[in-house]
Amino acid sequence: MILEMKVPSPGESITEVEIAEWMVQDGDYVEKDQTIAEVDSDKATLDLPAEASGTITLKAEEGDAVAVGEVVCLIDTAAEKPAGISESNDEKKVETSKVKEDVSTNVVENKTYATGTPSPAASKILAEKSIEAAQVNGSGRDGRITKEDAVKAVPSMGQSVNVDGRGTSRSKMSMLRRKVAERLVEAKNTTAMLTTFNEVDMSPIFALRKEYKETFKEKHGVSLGFMSFFTRAVVRALQMYPAVNSMIDGKEMLSYDFVDISIAVSGPKGLMVPVIRNAEGLSFKGIETEVKRLAIRARDGKITVDEMTGGTFTISNGGVFGSMLSTPIINPPQSGILGMHNIVERPIAIEGKVEIRPIMFVALSYDHRIIDGRESVGFLVAVKEALENPEELLMDNNIKKALEL
Repeated sequence: MILEMKVPSPGESITEVEIAEWMVQDGDYVEKDQTIAEVDSDKATLDLPAEASGTITLKAEEGDAVAVGEVVCLIDTAAEKPAGISESNDEKKVETSKVKEDVSTNVVENKTYATGTPSPAASKILAEKSIEAAQVNGSGRDGRITKEDAVKAVPSMGQSVNVDGRGTSRSKMSMLRRKVAERLVEAKNTTAMLTTFNEVDMSPIFALRKEYKETFKEKHGVSLGFMSFFTRAVVRALQMYPAVNSMIDGKEMLSYDFVDISIAVSGPKGLMVPVIRNAEGLSFKGIETEVKRLAIRARDGKITVDEMTGGTFTISNGGVFGSMLSTPIINPPQSGILGMHNIVERPIAIEGKVEIRPIMFVALSYDHRIIDGRESVGFLVAVKEALENPEELLMDNNIKKALEL
């Protein structure tokens, strides 16, 4: 029996995906549930598992854009498992990757492809453009030139000087990275974006964490980090200034009575923005637990489209990479994003005296079309006030109850 494997739908708004990498070769015997490919959508990179055991025939090349529901491979379920195959799926992936790295011969399963060989469709397009295949870097399997490569190719206007010890490399951007790029440009071009800044004395939070972080971790199994303090401070400020928790929908302003916080994290496939749902109802423990869960799923590439959709406000922590100050870009269709930065001991004036305090610069980028200066500055001041007086404004003067100790 020949089973047709079709591209599953990663989410309601996604109509096509891109074959990022085949984990198997044409003619391989695959086991049911074995990961046979990685596919890129404009939201995330997902694994494609085999729906049955058998011999596989590939119907799409790496780099091809395929519609949801389109057949990408065939599996002959009647084929018998070849004798001597005992390695696990992980071992097969390693062997496959080793074969792919054999660039000197590009031999796979007795099939030899020369790097830079164009597909038939690509050959026709290159001939029409009078472009030599050697001038094009292929993004398909084994460096093969795909139709898309040929469409994008332009005639060379000359070669760079070849100097020993210098070189260039070219790699195709994933669909996820291209979508992120499009959204960032969209945000810059379609919003009246401004950024306001402030600074926060982190001494009170440092003192709280120093006293309670070990007990908190022993009791709850998660660390008492900065994100829970910032999230609760943001929730409080959004409730005080609901315009910042709004977005433009056509000619209307859509406001929310709940707070879904998007947190920008760096994953193996690039920037990801999972969402903490109903943050207004979460305790310090609840926020830290959810942050840890989402960060692990993003790191392991298991984050889903639903987990990255529907936030009402974003928090981005560039401080983990050492950033002193930045102007974060709004995550559309949201209207605001808070940028956290690194904490540095700085001299500041306290009651007429100079003291050294751990200071963090914070930045709020906002859409000026619906958020005025009063709301934006007031929001950031409210965040600052809560972080500098967390016991009263975030914990109701009961630290142990707030931390569930």
